[in-house]
Amino acid sequence: MDKSVKNLLNQILKFGIVGLFCFFIDYGITIILTNVFGVHYLVSKFFGFVISAVVNYLLSIRFVFTQKKEMDKGKEFTVFLILSAIGLVINEIVMYICIDGIYAHSALLKEYISDSLMVSVGAVAATGVVMVYNFISRKLFLERK
Repeated sequence: MDKSVKNLLNQILKFGIVGLFCFFIDYGITIILTNVFGVHYLVSKFFGFVISAVVNYLLSIRFVFTQKKEMDKGKEFTVFLILSAIGLVINEIVMYICIDGIYAHSALLKEYISDSLMVSVGAVAATGVVMVYNFISRKLFLERK
């Protein structure tokens, strides 16, 4: 196997491990705030996403991506925040589509899936979509070429 392909696969694996850890942070906060404290799912998802994004940044810079030497920490974090804000918008849109778009208008789904379970399904779907976006955008904008 080509060394660059092997390095990319290794990087994707590390990104996946960091992402899985951060998923549990995001998911846990979202589910606890929504199902235990009755916070609206979009507000819960916002807090879960933001906290996990900061943890993801710290772990990704440390373990996954090679830092751009010409980019100072302040600029790097600003780029990260912009990319994360876009990810947050994507995240919220996917959650909204899953819950208020699909679930709210499907008697069949409502018959078999509880509201709280649907929040979990939406959170997993949103995380999957945003994980792909995060890897590609961070690789393009934050990693040393």
